[in-house]
Amino acid sequence: MSLSKNEFLVLREIVLHPGCAQRKIVEATGLSLGSVNSAAKSLSAAGLIADGEPTEAGAAALEPYRVENAIILAAGLSSRFAPISYEKPKGLLKVRGEVLIERQIEQLLAAGITDITVVVGYKKEYFFYLEDKFGVSIVVNPDYASRNNSSSIKRVEDRLGNTYICSSDDYFTENPFEPYVWKAYYAVEYAEGPTAEWCVQTGAHDRITGVTIGGEDAWYMIGQVYFDRTFSETYVPLLDAVYDNPATVDKLWEHIYLDNIKQLDMVARRYPAGTIFEFDSLDEVR
Repeated sequence: MSLSKNEFLVLREIVLHPGCAQRKIVEATGLSLGSVNSAAKSLSAAGLIADGEPTEAGAAALEPYRVENAIILAAGLSSRFAPISYEKPKGLLKVRGEVLIERQIEQLLAAGITDITVVVGYKKEYFFYLEDKFGVSIVVNPDYASRNNSSSIKRVEDRLGNTYICSSDDYFTENPFEPYVWKAYYAVEYAEGPTAEWCVQTGAHDRITGVTIGGEDAWYMIGQVYFDRTFSETYVPLLDAVYDNPATVDKLWEHIYLDNIKQLDMVARRYPAGTIFEFDSLDEVR
């Protein structure tokens, strides 16, 4: 059965928290009580829930939305962090007493996402301990110094499905990861006044329709990204088609997404300011 977004949100809460009260579902989903009631009636009529509990059919209906894995990009040179980056990669910096990449791995594990790949390049051996400590998989990108991060995505394109794409230097004040996700999204926060960040324009249902580098009073890209299976299956052939072009060498994976934005359905996932931090300089860490 195909689920509407509201049906998905309500069913997810009932599968994760069987028997939870509707007010709890309202709090968790942000939906109105009327929307929760309407979705619950539809799910009940379809045999996906019964007496506030998920049925076998309900659990099965949620499976296509299950997150399969996560990719953490950690191959970059971190040149703006010199001289600290001469000693170790940015993702291994401590912020508030926690190593950035370790905190992120622990948040993924807490959400039930155990298949985690870390793509490394610069000072790659500094990350190898993560295999033993957390059971992650390490993939080496030998092109980290000569190409942009699209080369890291290329290295793991066979692992893309329902997949979180993360950066090793992100710091989330609250765990943003979930075991089930509705569809492909890019996390965004709102900037008051002028900003040099990548600002999104959105259309119906918050689909991203365009991006400008720099803007004012705008929602901008920051933090984690989620590829659903449809996005991954569309994106990989597009990446492969242009990967060997000289112009692709300096491209981020996002550039290739934007070059093909009409074919790639991704929404903006809005977060309150101060939820996600990306450290591009030592001053920002301080």
